[in-house]
Amino acid sequence: MSITLESPAGTRTRDTKELLNAVRPKVAHLLDNVTAGGSLWEREIALLLRDAVEVRSLAERILNQAVAYLITAMEQPGSDLGVGRTVDIGVHQIILDTPVYFAFCDTYNGGIYKHHAPLIRRRRDGTVLRTAGVMRDNGFEVDDELWVVDASNCSPCNDKVPDSH
Repeated sequence: MSITLESPAGTRTRDTKELLNAVRPKVAHLLDNVTAGGSLWEREIALLLRDAVEVRSLAERILNQAVAYLITAMEQPGSDLGVGRTVDIGVHQIILDTPVYFAFCDTYNGGIYKHHAPLIRRRRDGTVLRTAGVMRDNGFEVDDELWVVDASNCSPCNDKVPDSH
């Protein structure tokens, strides 16, 4: 499933909020504290605000990029992708909410669990900016500020683990 919006420039951009909320029917375990209407977006924002981010607008930006990254990683298997520290906060939020992440993998990775297999050392090889470009090519809006700030400090993902990011 692909949800897109028309941007002012006439190009089509995939809507990460809609894409995250679209996995709700596949959440196998009842989440009794999902916000009214079953919005997974609002749930993940609330968890980010509880644990990691002080400002809602920043939490929304981080979650937006995390969803775009995870879907891109799932749709571009074998690509050497990675995020910086800032976006990784949102990636970890989704992965740690396991009922949501399992449904996310079911929806966007053909039902196959996509492993998160970090290396110990951070990479400083341009992976972060290259990943932002792949996301843009995959139809997502890229929040350049969140990618540039960590451009030389990639969260190292081990692409040697089968189906990992």
